[in-house]
Amino acid sequence: MKVLHERVAGIDVHKDMVKVAIRSPGDKPWTRKTEILEFRTFYGVLRHMAAGLRRRGVSHVVMEASGACTEPVYYALAEEDFEEIAVINPAHARALKGHKTDAKDCARLAELFECGLLRGSYIPAPELKEVRDLTRYRMKTVQARTSEIQRLAKALESAGIKLGSVASDITGKSATAMIEALIDGERRGQVLADLAIGRMRTAGKLADLSQALAGRFTGHHALLCRLHLDRIAGFGTAVDDPGQRIAGKAGRWQREADLLKTIPGFGDVVAWAWLGEIGPAPHRYFPGHEKLASWVTLCPGNNISARKRKHGRTGDAGTYIKPMLVQAAWAAIRVRGRLQARYSRLVRRFGGDKNPGAKKKAITAIAHTLLKIAYQVLQAGTPYQEPGADFRTRRESPQHRQAFLERQLQKLHPGCTITITISPPQAALPAGA
Repeated sequence: MKVLHERVAGIDVHKDMVKVAIRSPGDKPWTRKTEILEFRTFYGVLRHMAAGLRRRGVSHVVMEASGACTEPVYYALAEEDFEEIAVINPAHARALKGHKTDAKDCARLAELFECGLLRGSYIPAPELKEVRDLTRYRMKTVQARTSEIQRLAKALESAGIKLGSVASDITGKSATAMIEALIDGERRGQVLADLAIGRMRTAGKLADLSQALAGRFTGHHALLCRLHLDRIAGFGTAVDDPGQRIAGKAGRWQREADLLKTIPGFGDVVAWAWLGEIGPAPHRYFPGHEKLASWVTLCPGNNISARKRKHGRTGDAGTYIKPMLVQAAWAAIRVRGRLQARYSRLVRRFGGDKNPGAKKKAITAIAHTLLKIAYQVLQAGTPYQEPGADFRTRRESPQHRQAFLERQLQKLHPGCTITITISPPQAALPAGA
């Protein structure tokens, strides 16, 4: 908890204006006074603001996270030797309805922070921030490419071309060659089907392709498909270039990336996203994997009232790392082992294979498990060891439970000698014993 004699500054950040409230000791004992200042958001002005706050004796600064507008203010403050610069979740300091002004917002931030009621969020180092920006840009580019592929599929469906019903990927080599031939003016289904290569040349596939490629493909559809294919090719190049740059910047954390890639479902892309979003040493910022899971919002929220537990949804945070962990979870359950067995058990518990909601809940639980594994792997600095599909059965065996209880006794009484004597129950003793 902050002591009251410290000078604390609360900052309310906007695009073109910054409000600053400085809380300092008042004229009378055990009183506080508040001074409100206003600055523009040019970086030179922000540096002057940071130096001015330090000259006034401010030691702690707190502000709400407000997207990209927060970054220049934070880095301008970081150039001075403040004891702490905290960026907090805006939901933790929400104003009362009808009492919200910029001056009251920054004053409330300073007042809550000096009483120890606010805690700063994790802010990555500048080198990790560069990796984070590149991984986020790559993810957005992949999403844009996926959207363009969906538009291409829509244009083909509009023309009566059912290529997506036969080919699993309409941007593969065979499908792309067929679309290019359609654009060039070829309309005969059999000729288009002959462009298939590999496994698409089976008898059943060729017959279906010849029917799927017969439709009402006009010049307008050719124009749309040409535009979509060019955009998809451009996005493909835009995805590859950030990947190479990320690999170069993440090279200094190659040891941590290699540790992460020993976990099922974790590849280069997921490991880069983890390093950019959470960092190579999460145990330094989060005291346990439970806190990390809450920060990523991969755990259910609490919604209990009058002793009734209502549905607690996961939050909306973790916009970039949570989809990556879910993607890794889908890959992990394809590998025979502990995670696959846990997924199957959870699906049965939540409603069975025919229930889509059960699969979504189970895959979210697997993503949570992957987060816990990654946290512990980085904390211990040792590769992940697969415990096997029978891990749960072995953990609940009597021998395993006895060994666990012995370890707990050793922790309570270090150096003690534990002797276990098992006496038969009274019913098993002979008569007269």
